[in-house]
Amino acid sequence: MSVTPPTPTASSTGAAPSPADATRAVVQDFLAARLTGDTARLTALFADEVDWLLAENPSVPWIRPRSTAAECAAQFTELMEHTVPEDARASVDTFLVDGVDAVLMGHLSGTVRATGRSFEGPFALRLTVENGRIARHHLYENSLSIAEAVSDRTRRP
Repeated sequence: MSVTPPTPTASSTGAAPSPADATRAVVQDFLAARLTGDTARLTALFADEVDWLLAENPSVPWIRPRSTAAECAAQFTELMEHTVPEDARASVDTFLVDGVDAVLMGHLSGTVRATGRSFEGPFALRLTVENGRIARHHLYENSLSIAEAVSDRTRRP
């Protein structure tokens, strides 16, 4: 996963950071924690209650409803248990911030450990930062590719 280096904010010049600067800093911290697998930091970055949206997929163990900081942070650990960490890739091509909202768009890929099958596709992630913590996490990804990679059935042409 590529992470954009922090940009100077108003707070580095002594003024209070704007909501956009504060959001950007939290999202960059989130990306860094995901990159290193720091679940303690991820737990601290998520709000106590999170508006989590990821299309539920009963055949994919790590794609399920979540609502607490600990559940949201655990998604990273569950993903690593079910996929091959060395094959995991994510790139962020777009990082937009508007006040308390951030949208990241990019591409992800990986390999399911149990089947050896790969998945890939674009993603969009909407995050909302309130009081310095992530209160909304809406992820849109190629869930069909992931479900097919988890399946024991042979892919259709």
